[in-house]
Amino acid sequence: MRTFAIATGLALSLVAGIGGVALADGQRSTPTRGEVREARRAAADQELSVASIREQLALANDRLQQSAIRAAQAGEAWNGARWELEQAQTASREAARQARRTSAASERVRTAYADTVSASYERAPQLEAIAAVTQAEGIDSVLESLSTMANAQVGLDQRYAAFERAAARAAAARERAAATREAAIAAEEQAAEARDAARRAEQDAAAQAQRIAAEKSELIAELARLQHVSVRLAQRRQSALEQAAQQAAAEQAAEQAAQLAAQQAAAEQAAQEAAEQAAEEEAPESTPTPTPAQPDPQPAPPASTGRASAAIAFARAQLGEPYEWGAAGPDAWDCSGLVMSAWSAGGIDLPHYSVAQYQASAPISSGQLQPGDLVFWGSSSDPSSIYHVALYVGDDMIIQAPRTGRPVEEVSLYYWTPPTFFARP
Repeated sequence: MRTFAIATGLALSLVAGIGGVALADGQRSTPTRGEVREARRAAADQELSVASIREQLALANDRLQQSAIRAAQAGEAWNGARWELEQAQTASREAARQARRTSAASERVRTAYADTVSASYERAPQLEAIAAVTQAEGIDSVLESLSTMANAQVGLDQRYAAFERAAARAAAARERAAATREAAIAAEEQAAEARDAARRAEQDAAAQAQRIAAEKSELIAELARLQHVSVRLAQRRQSALEQAAQQAAAEQAAEQAAQLAAQQAAAEQAAQEAAEQAAEEEAPESTPTPTPAQPDPQPAPPASTGRASAAIAFARAQLGEPYEWGAAGPDAWDCSGLVMSAWSAGGIDLPHYSVAQYQASAPISSGQLQPGDLVFWGSSSDPSSIYHVALYVGDDMIIQAPRTGRPVEEVSLYYWTPPTFFARP
């Protein structure tokens, strides 16, 4: 409305000025109704133009955010591929060691069996059997000799069975080793593809950011022209509007999160009360017993204050350092790399992959957040869709490595969009 008033005033002043000049010639001194309508129409058009430019600026910011999300998703997909490659390589090495061990054991059993067979045939068991009968001093001696030979044959058969089992184990181990080796090769190829995809997404995001910055500069220059102010002042005004909008959105998200937490707590309390009432109704009247309190259906794991403090201190020491996808220090970070290194300083090992960090931690609710906990953003309700992670530091604040162009920062938990998952290492 201020713009409308300014424009209307300018238009009326212009008309009045013309009227004033005309007054010297004895003509009218006030604008006509048509001239007033035209001035107001011009002011309204200008107001619409300003609103349209601001809408275009908002859309440009939204495109910038979406490109950043795509880059984050691609970067974490590469971290996931690298993590899976490490798992596959570890499994392949272990399978290879197991194959070598089982092959060596099979060879020892085979050698023992071969030595036994060789010794048995050197003694010519058929001839020994005849000699045992002919040279025996009595039936008892014959039976004893034949029993000894039968036991020897049983032992020989047992050695052969052991050899077969060892050979089967060795063959199975070699097959597993071959399969895990192939899986590791496939994982390496997938990691290379994910790395290339992440690089393309990062380049696209950077190019998009440049295009959007140029577009916003043009829009703000036009906004300055329409509002009859300097470009610098128009830029400051636009930044203030965006910060106010972001703050309002953060407050709304925080309020919604608080309402959701309250609803969850109320639902859990109602469920507990219903369970207690049902237990009381089912209990025999003759022998009433007190109903034990029901445990929290999802008790939060205890927080490790000292370790969490060390993790937060490490993360704070990196504030201002640049974002770099796939980086885990010492001077550049991506989101999961920063969290991994921070909690490593706290004495807990986490993988360099946000999805695996969630899987390696204990899930909690937003109402259970304590300093040092992890907050995650995902594109769906499935944890496998997680693409960003940050370290919660208390008072609805987080430390994060956000994206290219924005260094490690400490911001509101709701600076962007509400997180979707929470966990405690």
